[in-house]
Amino acid sequence: MFSRDIGIDLGTANVLIHLKGKGIVLNEPSVVALDQKTNEVLAVGEEARKMVGRTPGNIVAIRPLKDGVIADFDMTESMLRYFINKLNIKGFMSKPRILICCPTNITSVEQKAIREAAEKSGGRNVFLEEEPKVSAIGAGMDIFQPSGNMVIDIGGGTTDVAVLSMGDIVTSESIKVAGDLFDHDIFQYIKKKYKLLIGERTAENIKITIGTVYPEGRNESMEIRGRDLVTGLPRTLEVHSHEIEQALQESVSLIIQSAKNVLEKTPPELSADIIDRGVMVTGGGALLHGLDRLLAEEIKVPVFIAENPMNCVAVGTGIILENIDRTPKRMK
Repeated sequence: MFSRDIGIDLGTANVLIHLKGKGIVLNEPSVVALDQKTNEVLAVGEEARKMVGRTPGNIVAIRPLKDGVIADFDMTESMLRYFINKLNIKGFMSKPRILICCPTNITSVEQKAIREAAEKSGGRNVFLEEEPKVSAIGAGMDIFQPSGNMVIDIGGGTTDVAVLSMGDIVTSESIKVAGDLFDHDIFQYIKKKYKLLIGERTAENIKITIGTVYPEGRNESMEIRGRDLVTGLPRTLEVHSHEIEQALQESVSLIIQSAKNVLEKTPPELSADIIDRGVMVTGGGALLHGLDRLLAEEIKVPVFIAENPMNCVAVGTGIILENIDRTPKRMK
């Protein structure tokens, strides 16, 4: 029995694993639950995420990745090993080849950390590829032709904006503004305006359920519960979509500015192609209500949301793995 090649979308919020020939076989949160007394890993993934904000003092839920890169090496290694073992794909004869995606502005030290974590968790050959390139391939864009394609990949920790042509990145920018910061903005807004302390899961739930970034884009409300900062007692209140739009305004404007910066640096011939083809938005942040309309208005170019934005990077790793022997091993 031989091992299979695997592609890993090592995200700040979620880890997705694509198994060659089988598609996406794992999609779990990037969370590790650790007992601080014994230093023992108690749970990984979905099981650990359920513990976030709900654990006794000695148990902490750690997110080992921050802003798209490894913040805690040992925890990342433990998490990857757990996921790879869970899939039970190591062959008797050999270890799997692993393709991992990383942000465009990653340093050589951060690249080395990702590669080492993958090797220690059971990889044979580890390839690194830039996230916007992989997500564009996963979204069905033909980036290997001599024409301009623009992708905005909004993940959990970073947003990568890139213009691609001839299978490579022409201009790009990576900023640490993405889904996690949106949650933090909502958390801070509720805390400041209502003196109510909510958990990160509640903040994320608000973003998904009633959040919008387009003025008048959504008119919904929901009840939330948290701890009153004045009395210290539990309290329930109602929040509205237009409030969330205000809370997210600043962060979203940074993504828009980043897209404008990349377009300004793009050669004119490729800019003309982008006007024809439009901009593709991928990653979990693409699901934020009204984002495509707001982007289209601001950058004056058609904007499309990928068919399955959260899976684009993982699907892209699968396509690259199919052709890995023909792919230039630039980041190997």
